[in-house]
Amino acid sequence: MDQPSAAKGHAMPDFLPDVPVDAVLAALARSPGNELASGKFDSPESSAALAVNAFGRFLDAPALLPALPAVPMSRPEQVALSVEMHFPWRGGRHPWCDVALTSATSFVGICARRYEPFRPAKANRFAEPFDSLDWGEGMARFEALRAALTRGALTYRHLDAVQLVKLAYGLRTQAHKRARGAVLVYLHAAPATWASGKPVDPASIARHGAEVEDLARRIKGQDVAFVPLRWSDLLAQWAATPALAPHAKALQTRFGPF
Repeated sequence: MDQPSAAKGHAMPDFLPDVPVDAVLAALARSPGNELASGKFDSPESSAALAVNAFGRFLDAPALLPALPAVPMSRPEQVALSVEMHFPWRGGRHPWCDVALTSATSFVGICARRYEPFRPAKANRFAEPFDSLDWGEGMARFEALRAALTRGALTYRHLDAVQLVKLAYGLRTQAHKRARGAVLVYLHAAPATWASGKPVDPASIARHGAEVEDLARRIKGQDVAFVPLRWSDLLAQWAATPALAPHAKALQTRFGPF
């Protein structure tokens, strides 16, 4: 049987084996990124393609996915792609997580990045009415971070801290509704080369790593646990899991280096 068309005028993406195509296409269709119609999904550097191929494997089989390395969570009971993290108000824009994992103890939102930190940064700002609510002591460090970013007292060259802070507020809101702990995972890479083979600036990779560490230090111990996780470490975990080793190898072959 022919696979369904991804989008009018666009060929079906070549998903990895065991990825449920219809479920992934439905997730991409509701995502605001317009990945398929724009053609961005077909790029060998697409973070969206990597994320949906990696975690799409578990949409119909969440029990196969182990708890992520160093992430405070029990084994996932549900896996979802392209999930909107609603703030506690109506209207306006709300942030989207690339992947959301629900376990008995935690609600985990994953912000998946690969090459984006090493491209020219896009402007991002806080336009939402965060100051209209009392978020409590458990978000005090996020509040301080947001204030510093808003004033320009703190800037990051490679890390989109504004988007991560927005995700934290949305994730906290949704985790509280589910009576679970909130965890924000920043899943990132340090690729030595671009897809073309051109080297990625090593100094940029080092600065990005330092910025991730700085942000993690600033928001440690808050209601939303922030966990930086390298793609290479995640794939190493999967490669060491017999049931997932073929999937890890396929991801490395298709999307490496990490």
